[in-house]
Amino acid sequence: MTRRSLAPALLACAVLAGCAVPVAGAAAPLPATPPVATSAPTSAPASAAPTSAPPACPDPAWSCEQQQRFTAVESYTRREVGAHGYLGVVFTDRRTGAVWRSGATDHEGWTASTIKLAIATDLLQRERAGTIALAASDRHDMDTMLNFSDEAASDRLWKKYGGDAMLARFRSDLGMTGLHFVPGFTKATYWGFVKCTTDDLAALMGHVLTRTDPADRTYLVDALRGVASNQQWGVWGAGPTEQPGNKDGWSFESDSYGKHWVTDTVGFAGPAERYAVAIMYQVDPSGSLADGAHTVSDVAALLFGRPTPAPITVPAPDG
Repeated sequence: MTRRSLAPALLACAVLAGCAVPVAGAAAPLPATPPVATSAPTSAPASAAPTSAPPACPDPAWSCEQQQRFTAVESYTRREVGAHGYLGVVFTDRRTGAVWRSGATDHEGWTASTIKLAIATDLLQRERAGTIALAASDRHDMDTMLNFSDEAASDRLWKKYGGDAMLARFRSDLGMTGLHFVPGFTKATYWGFVKCTTDDLAALMGHVLTRTDPADRTYLVDALRGVASNQQWGVWGAGPTEQPGNKDGWSFESDSYGKHWVTDTVGFAGPAERYAVAIMYQVDPSGSLADGAHTVSDVAALLFGRPTPAPITVPAPDG
């Protein structure tokens, strides 16, 4: 969650259509399997007629089964989100490099506590480069920040290791190019008053899984897989057989959209963290925290062919 010292403010993302494109930092696509030769009939049956029906699986980047799951996600979000609320999804196959998007994934929204994954990644990289030395207390703060979204620990790390300069590194080093501080809530730049896009969260997850030092990557992956119960939703909805890990963010905000909840999730699932997932949801003002947590979790469940509603734990409003 994200705690506000003054009036909260939020956003998340919108739901539209999906696509598949390569992304920077993703694993190189595997070579395509050559087609198996078959014998064609010498002539078509007399009753055969040409058909103009589109192929059932039009995108060669994804299996038919996965494309059917994408269709299920879009049907679900049209029904559950509709014209109210904003939800964006980025689903990446790190083995092939294919990416599927749904909604306005370049629409900015409040990061809530998902930004804590960027804080931890930045600190580990800077220590690896020799520019800082994390004390045992700092390591403990990082553990609790990721495990149950400890607010006080996040505050201490933010104040000690850079504040606004940290945000600049998130943009330049972690690929979160759309990330920015939103003034008006406090005179000082603060991790709780920032916005980004779903694409930015996807870039962060891609960086963690492909560009961090192997030892740091192992730490982060293990931390996200071992989160406390208040983080067991969102990408967690992929189900235990997929060994998911995630950093979730939730907060109640007040802005031009009205007073409303935001529920964001970023993480991975599948063997060897094959699939990276980022979902941001600005809940309709009439909706609840439970509505938001269940929606992003059900989207994750549908992406992995799991039944809905996903059996998840809704976090307490105050964390």
